[in-house]
Amino acid sequence: MIGRLRGILLDKLPPMILIDVQGVGYELEASMSTFYHLPECGETITLHTHMVVREDAQLLYGFYSLSERLMFRNLIRISGVGPKLAITILSGISAEEFARCIIEGDSKTLTRLPGVGKKTAERLVVELKDRLDKEASSRLPGLAAKAETQDSPVNDAVSALISLGYKAQQASQMIRALDVEGKSTEEIIRAALQGSA
Repeated sequence: MIGRLRGILLDKLPPMILIDVQGVGYELEASMSTFYHLPECGETITLHTHMVVREDAQLLYGFYSLSERLMFRNLIRISGVGPKLAITILSGISAEEFARCIIEGDSKTLTRLPGVGKKTAERLVVELKDRLDKEASSRLPGLAAKAETQDSPVNDAVSALISLGYKAQQASQMIRALDVEGKSTEEIIRAALQGSA
């Protein structure tokens, strides 16, 4: 398995990248998020990679960051999401923002991505929420704080509001509008309900 490549960037024509690694030209597919970080042709580049072996092809995908590759690997484990759709999704949203949408149950934002309808967005949230546990979240920059609050009063309050009939996104927004520092779950729920009255 090829996990990383370092070489000279020869060509970049979305979604394809060509890298010369000691005389061998590697062709990779990459998201637009990765393309935005590419240097000029002729310069040295290092990309994290994921290799997909099929009966009819061996495909290599390149990622500027480990967090993007991790999200790509999570996505392709979902039934109906292949590498092509995963690259399309990551072209329209950063790995960190995508993870935030999953953690907060924000399927509405996901439906704005190309190739993602309402049912696919809801399936992504349901199937990925469990996978983005503390370990995975801590590997995504900017989400470490989210990971630490998985079993916090805030998280418990969001769950309680959802069980009261609020949608996940609505419950998250209600609590985000509050000052929750040092408050118990019950206090947060009470404040959220008073704010929505």
